Amino acid sequence: MTTPQRGVIATQHAPGAIGPYSQAITVGTFIFTSGQVALDPATGTMAGDDITAQTRRAIENMRAVLQAAGTDLDRVVKTTVFLVDMADFNAMNEVYATYFTSDPPARSTVAVAQLPRNARFEIECVALLGA
Repeated sequence: MTTPQRGVIATQHAPGAIGPYSQAITVGTFIFTSGQVALDPATGTMAGDDITAQTRRAIENMRAVLQAAGTDLDRVVKTTVFLVDMADFNAMNEVYATYFTSDPPARSTVAVAQLPRNARFEIECVALLGA
């Protein structure tokens, strides 16, 4: 039995890791991303205080990591969303729906007490590699 190759994905088009982890890991035909918050990769600052801006920037960060691995949002099979305030769910969902327009991935949404850098939204995913 052959053990699948494990690869590390890193891109400057998404915020760098702020701890001992990788932006993403590939194994076989899958990519597993680390959580992305709304940090602007160019400035290192949070992209706004509202959930709409934060959702958009975090998904764009996740997209950049996926693209660095040669895949994109249309290959995502599962996301996990973390919200500091479930009252933000509907506004987050409206933005999220613009990125996953047909056959959206499976998703879990979890309420958390706090996120890194006082973000309001974080997202991670599992996706298929390839176009």
